[in-house]
Amino acid sequence: AAQYPVVSQNLVTDNVSVVEGEMAIISCRVKNNDDSVIQLLNPNRQTIYFRDMRPLKDARFQLVNFSDNELRVSLSNVSLSDEGRYVCQLYTDPPQEAYADITVLIPPGNPIIEARDEVLSEGNETEMTCTAMSSKPAATIRWMKGDKELPGKPKVELSYDKMYTVTSRLTFTVSKEDDGVPVACIVDHPAVKDFQAQKYLEVQYKPEVKIVVEFPQGLTREGENLELTCQAKGKPQPQRVNWVKVDDDVPSHAVITGGDLYIENLNKSYNGTYRCVASNSVGESYDDYILYVYDAPTTTPKPTTATTTTTTITTIISYPEANQDTAPSTEPAAHDSRAGEGAPRTVDHAVIGGVVAVVVFAMLCLLIVLGRYFARHKGTYFTHEAKGADDAADADTAIINAEGGHTNSDEKKEYYI
Repeated sequence: AAQYPVVSQNLVTDNVSVVEGEMAIISCRVKNNDDSVIQLLNPNRQTIYFRDMRPLKDARFQLVNFSDNELRVSLSNVSLSDEGRYVCQLYTDPPQEAYADITVLIPPGNPIIEARDEVLSEGNETEMTCTAMSSKPAATIRWMKGDKELPGKPKVELSYDKMYTVTSRLTFTVSKEDDGVPVACIVDHPAVKDFQAQKYLEVQYKPEVKIVVEFPQGLTREGENLELTCQAKGKPQPQRVNWVKVDDDVPSHAVITGGDLYIENLNKSYNGTYRCVASNSVGESYDDYILYVYDAPTTTPKPTTATTTTTTITTIISYPEANQDTAPSTEPAAHDSRAGEGAPRTVDHAVIGGVVAVVVFAMLCLLIVLGRYFARHKGTYFTHEAKGADDAADADTAIINAEGGHTNSDEKKEYYI
């Protein structure tokens, strides 16, 4: 016995936390068994189990395991009255004891979230409270607005039956972005998980106003039209919008239909700031459009270019039309009337020039032909006279010989053939 002294660490047990109504397991374990007796006592030091026997008349206690090294007992349907210090006892000399504290957990009731204001206005401060009632131990409350955690102010109250009620108060300022965002009250307690309540915020906000230019898409020039549309969105939705001109009156012939502003035939006297104003029960908002009317674009170079182009096209197209004896097309006149009048004159000059060239060429050809013809006949006469004079003694004989030269010529041709 002296070689193996018995120490208090030879008997061990564990503390137990159990939710009310559930089952608790109490385990008494011996590290080095020397055949000593193990028993379990309740907080009132009444024996629950002695070895594997249960002297206590409470059927909620049941033997789970009994061996030389362990006595394990279950307690079902635990109530708050079962809470306390249980004793594992080993009959040695002196006796050894180990203590198992049973803690009964009581979850809170469903959290209750309340808001001071059902409908909020942007920029205002609001207050919300969340209550977790009758829990043991006291619960912890956290606040979440959307995905952002907000700090609350907790208050803990202990009731007569040793239950804790926790109330947390949250105060914050709302903006229009908070409309429709959930605010969650999250209760943390060892007996429950993911225990929460939430409430969606309803925030009213003044209108958001935006002016959209429907026409023109580019610069606003003299003589053109202007069309503006006012878009207003708020909560509650504004029922009407107003158009005004800052420091002046809206032009008398401007047409205002709901959120649309329409001005015809712009000129520089309309320059200024046009304002669209929208309001609801929360407040009033506006958006401005600064009108600056530019000079009308210069149109002189463009018609000149168009006329030249159209005239050239008409000249080219008119030739086949004239050759085909069809009526001249009037389509170019629809684009530019001046181009339609200039085309016939251009055609007449061309035709006249062509005719004159042909006549001159024909006359030159005729003169050349006539000149060659007269020159050839004159040479033949002198040749015949000379031929007769070679064999004749006088002029008469020469003429006769010349007339007979044809025969000789024919004979010569016949001879050659």
